[in-house]
Amino acid sequence: MNLNFTKYFILFSMWLCPLIAIGQAQLLILDAETKVPIPEVEIQISRGESYISNQEGKVQLEIQNKSQASLTHFGYWEKVVQLIPDQVNTIELKSKANNLAEVIVSGFESERPLLEQAASVSKVSEANFHRFNEISPVHAFNTKPGVRFEERAPSSYRISIRGSSLRAPFGVRNVKVYWNGIPFTAPDGTTPLNILDLSNMEEAEIIKGPAGSIYGAGNGGVISLTSQQDIAENKLETDLSIGDFGMVKYRLGLDQQLENGNISTSYVRQKSDGYRDHSAMDRKVLQVTGNFFPSAQQTISTQWLYADLNYEIPGGLNADQLEENRQQARPGSAEQNASILQKSLYGMIMHDYTFSESLTNQSTFYLNATDFENPFNLDYKKETQYGYGGRTKFVWNDHWADFPVRVIAGGEYQFSNTSAQNYGNRGGKADTIRFGDDLITTQGFLFQQLEVDWTSQWRMTVGMSENFSKFDINRNIDASTGVPYAAKRKFDPVLVPRVALLGKLNDYSALHASISAGFSPPTIDEVRTNEGTINLDLEAERGTNYEIGYRSHFGQDRVNFNITTFYFQLDETITTYTNEQGVVLFRNAGATDQKGMEMELDYWLQHCEMAWLQEVHLTHAYTGHFFKFKDYAQDGEDYSGNDLTGVAPHTLINQLDLKSRPGLYFNFTHQFVDKIPLNDNNTVYQDAYHLLNLRMGWRKQWNAQWNLEVYSGIENLGNESYSLGNDLNAFGGRYFQPAPKRNYYGGLKVTYQY
Repeated sequence: MNLNFTKYFILFSMWLCPLIAIGQAQLLILDAETKVPIPEVEIQISRGESYISNQEGKVQLEIQNKSQASLTHFGYWEKVVQLIPDQVNTIELKSKANNLAEVIVSGFESERPLLEQAASVSKVSEANFHRFNEISPVHAFNTKPGVRFEERAPSSYRISIRGSSLRAPFGVRNVKVYWNGIPFTAPDGTTPLNILDLSNMEEAEIIKGPAGSIYGAGNGGVISLTSQQDIAENKLETDLSIGDFGMVKYRLGLDQQLENGNISTSYVRQKSDGYRDHSAMDRKVLQVTGNFFPSAQQTISTQWLYADLNYEIPGGLNADQLEENRQQARPGSAEQNASILQKSLYGMIMHDYTFSESLTNQSTFYLNATDFENPFNLDYKKETQYGYGGRTKFVWNDHWADFPVRVIAGGEYQFSNTSAQNYGNRGGKADTIRFGDDLITTQGFLFQQLEVDWTSQWRMTVGMSENFSKFDINRNIDASTGVPYAAKRKFDPVLVPRVALLGKLNDYSALHASISAGFSPPTIDEVRTNEGTINLDLEAERGTNYEIGYRSHFGQDRVNFNITTFYFQLDETITTYTNEQGVVLFRNAGATDQKGMEMELDYWLQHCEMAWLQEVHLTHAYTGHFFKFKDYAQDGEDYSGNDLTGVAPHTLINQLDLKSRPGLYFNFTHQFVDKIPLNDNNTVYQDAYHLLNLRMGWRKQWNAQWNLEVYSGIENLGNESYSLGNDLNAFGGRYFQPAPKRNYYGGLKVTYQY
């Protein structure tokens, strides 16, 4: 019996041994783009041992069967892999893009390294978003030269790219926004950016200046937002953050890989009482993403987004009210329940198809529906809207004679139908109807672009779009006249050309220059105002932009430098003014001359994965916008030669980032904003201010499965009195929308990878 027991024990041990045996594994770690070996990668395996790759990107380690390893490096995104014993495991890491030759952007629909882009393009990465309080994208966008993101109340956004907020009393105007490839800007020119949570935008690309040759109407520029696309592992995530003024935000997320694809879901809720009286907000966002790979030639992606947003509008204050109590709301705002209530649903599908090595296509189609209510001090607006649209582009790479060429061609079409009613406001409730309209808006354009590499150093780009737009306003209720009527506006087809030239001086520096035209028709909200008038005389803005820039990276890729100068001439500039009832109206203002310079410098003082202090990173960004009115006279006043309203002549950003091997990190941001003229005759200014923001935290990973991050921060560390967005040309001196003084926040993130 003892012999049998010994025999069975030996056989069982031999069977079990492969499951628990210690084996050898060799890792070869490469850059996913260049296939160059990566030294100083830290590898942590399931049992807790830690290794570092050598100068050849190799490391030898002992593992158990089915061991997992976590790979981290300051210049690359973290990756978790399953190791196979007794063979070479080749692992590719995706670069975080530390120099301009590695930063890949898709400006003007041509995916290339930033160093090779003949355009002024900035990229806001996930790391940029996560160095501030993660309740808003405002501060991350404001680190980029030429960009000003404003938030007059929680979720009340306004974006200015090179001064384009002049015609935006509220919301986002004159800037075209895309989200995951779909046009997020409606055909009527409005953009519901405030329905998105920060988790719905993993990164952003910003094209500064007219980009109509590819993206249609808009003189300000283009913002392309992208949520998470690559799902490298299965994981569960939960985030919680809290802060002053009753701020609470939590998120639940799930990423799941499938046999031929993946799916991701995210639910976020954010609430706050607000810094000022009557400035509370409550937003709930659900996003579901699916990526499917039916064959090697095609990818199908789908996005569903539902947002329920409710925020209060405190309104602008005059100088006396600001001095008395900067946290008060405008008199009447609370009594009339001035607020936004908006429910939106978006559904989209994208299809990528590779016909051959030289020809590809990407097509996107979307549907959306919105229920919108806006009680205001003077009226009560209700709208229901549905719309649809799509975009398609073909990319063809070929050689003509000895010259490599890239041809890009496609089109975009959008339609929206809105039922809009304006009522009286009696104590925050809709009263008697004043007027009601059915609004139909369509816009579309075709675009073509040719890129020719004349030599290995010089590339020329020529592009053009043909644009069509119209709107119909059918007034079926008019309480003042009792007579329904219709108004239509069809804009003549507009050709928008662009010519650009890129010259690579060497492998680490390049010059770029361009001449581009732009146009921007008035939005339907600018033609149809809240007091009931319809201004069909409002003309489209037209402009021409001249630009030249230089980019370089040097010092063993530790230093990046970027400078752009431009001159933008704009005719029929649309500006705002406010009547005695406080209603914002619009008019054409002759012309403006806009000269500017934008510069960015970043460098690493310390860059070593094996050191205790792994990273010391400094960034500086300067914006000089010297914008003037030209030939602008209204109501007997001549504003020619005045500074452009709402534009700071000088802005400076300084950032310091520290990262340590134990997981501690430190992010510090200083922003200087020069004084800003708040009216066209330059008699009222917002004072210059310095804004200091700080975030610090600790990240830790256990057993290649659990990730933990704990963080805290301080906004407006210097306790500055300032406005992060003002009302321009406001009646009664109500210019000021005061921002919070010093405030604190903190949070916790937990991720489980399975």
